[in-house]
Amino acid sequence: MLGTVAVLRRYPVKSMLGEDVDVSDVTFTGLAGDRQLAVVSRATGKIASAKFPRLWRDLLTLSASAAGDPAADGAVRITLPEGKTIWSSDAGLDAVLSGLLDQPVTLTATVAPGAALDRAVPEAVLRDGVDAQVPAELMEIGGGGPPGSFVDFAPLHLLTTSTLDRIAQLSPHGQADLERYRPNVVIRTVGAGFTENDWFERILRVGDDLVLRVIARTPRCAVPTLAHGALPRDPDALRVLARHNRVEPLDSLDPEPCAGVYAEVLRPGRIRTGDPVRLA
Repeated sequence: MLGTVAVLRRYPVKSMLGEDVDVSDVTFTGLAGDRQLAVVSRATGKIASAKFPRLWRDLLTLSASAAGDPAADGAVRITLPEGKTIWSSDAGLDAVLSGLLDQPVTLTATVAPGAALDRAVPEAVLRDGVDAQVPAELMEIGGGGPPGSFVDFAPLHLLTTSTLDRIAQLSPHGQADLERYRPNVVIRTVGAGFTENDWFERILRVGDDLVLRVIARTPRCAVPTLAHGALPRDPDALRVLARHNRVEPLDSLDPEPCAGVYAEVLRPGRIRTGDPVRLA
């Protein structure tokens, strides 16, 4: 056994803070209610993502919670920085979000063909800061899974406690905040180091039904360095990985700072905290 499920987390609105759940259905598109909505720039048509922090880092001052059964009604409650809440269905929501982000935006559940976002070069953000004009690449989302959600690449993002512990050991702050790395599933493991690096192309069985295949190591963008709600900025959240875990996300790609892995869903099922995780 590799470990057990320690945390399940979904992010009902892309790039906003998410919420923990104890149990969830997992379909071919991922955790129920995860990344079902996104903020889109009305000026460019691109998805607003904190991966481009100069424009969109304030998304991380907002949190989103899926009310009830995400598959049934899709209602999402958004909590604003001052604590006020609004609903995804409220009239005037787009005006509120546009005012907070200082950009004309709209909240949508429709994943347009070719949907893409700007991803700032992480090392440039580390070097020049979040307000600087830095190079960015246009990244089409969802390339590692079926259409229907706003995931970056694959339906699920897995992260181990071994990796979090190793980052904490190497960080000058002596801690690693899982919120910064935005996983769907945190797996409690006993191995040392960046253990999931070795799971590439392996098949995992989670609980009684769920079967996953690891399809990539997760390259990290500038997001871990940003303030997340009450968590302050922490450039070392990325700097540690750049120095100590620069590996190939895929065999065909150049090494990048990585933490965690992406997985596709081979057999849908239900996942719970405490479920065992095994190699098939």
